[in-house]
Amino acid sequence: MDFMDQLDPELRVVLGAFPTQGAVDLNNIPAARAKMRKLFTSMQATVPGIEGVASQDHFVPGPQGAPDVRVRVYQPNDRPSLLPGLLWIHGGGYVMGDIEQDDRLMMQTVKRVGCVAVSVDYRLPPEHPFPAPVEDCYAGLRWLFAHAGELGVDPSRIAIGGASAGGGLAAGLALLARDRKEVQIAFQLLIYPMIDDRNVTPASYAITDPRVWHRESNRLGWKAYLGRDGGGDGVSPYAAATRATDLTNLPPAYIPVGTLDLFIDENIEYAQRLIQAGVPTELHVYPGAFHGFDVFAPSAAVSKQFKTDRDQALKRALFR
Repeated sequence: MDFMDQLDPELRVVLGAFPTQGAVDLNNIPAARAKMRKLFTSMQATVPGIEGVASQDHFVPGPQGAPDVRVRVYQPNDRPSLLPGLLWIHGGGYVMGDIEQDDRLMMQTVKRVGCVAVSVDYRLPPEHPFPAPVEDCYAGLRWLFAHAGELGVDPSRIAIGGASAGGGLAAGLALLARDRKEVQIAFQLLIYPMIDDRNVTPASYAITDPRVWHRESNRLGWKAYLGRDGGGDGVSPYAAATRATDLTNLPPAYIPVGTLDLFIDENIEYAQRLIQAGVPTELHVYPGAFHGFDVFAPSAAVSKQFKTDRDQALKRALFR
């Protein structure tokens, strides 16, 4: 069956309006970044602002020998003295994106869930390949724990999360934090995470439509992040979480993904391995949904269900 025929009907209409020649091409990363920034800016310009949430940027100490890391803190204006926290990591195939693209999402999350969110502006490959991005995220996480008191955050209720490459960074960050034993993460929100550099699953061959994240984009994103082609020996699990041989003692996980997402096979396998390792794990699979469907078709019924499920999972994890 054709890719378009398998799509949820509402998503098919949205994706059908996308010009194939307008797709992001990672053969020219600076142009791809500019195109993605323009897309998110235009999308945000069409929706009303969100009231009741304040944001402020901070520059926090980076990894040793590296520059400071910009983070953006989001807090509800009307809040109790203590709230749970969420360290958020933006997506973009490891090579694109910034804090600004997820401004609205973070404000919505703060209002709907009732938390303080800290979004990390990590350095991007290929200029800054692994381990720079995940180490920047770790620096942001350490800062959140160290400043929990002044932020009014309960350090026993801090989650990490991200979407796509952000979800991959969150998965790597969970492994890194477990092994370094400096901070204790309460929950990992892995939204259709990009976690396997090998590009060998059935879905990685099946999803080829240029209007969605597809095989060639995935190959180029991983090559930029790793500094070499994916699939070779010696790839760190902190870069590609599926490379980890030990998944025990990780925080509870929530993994949502669509059936027509390039990452569905690696996400299902990772969820299964987490469960086998004794990690409380919730997996949601959305029929007929492509990668990033909730962002590009926010009004579709399946997207609304996805967002409700996601927010409820975060609430359950942080308000037990």
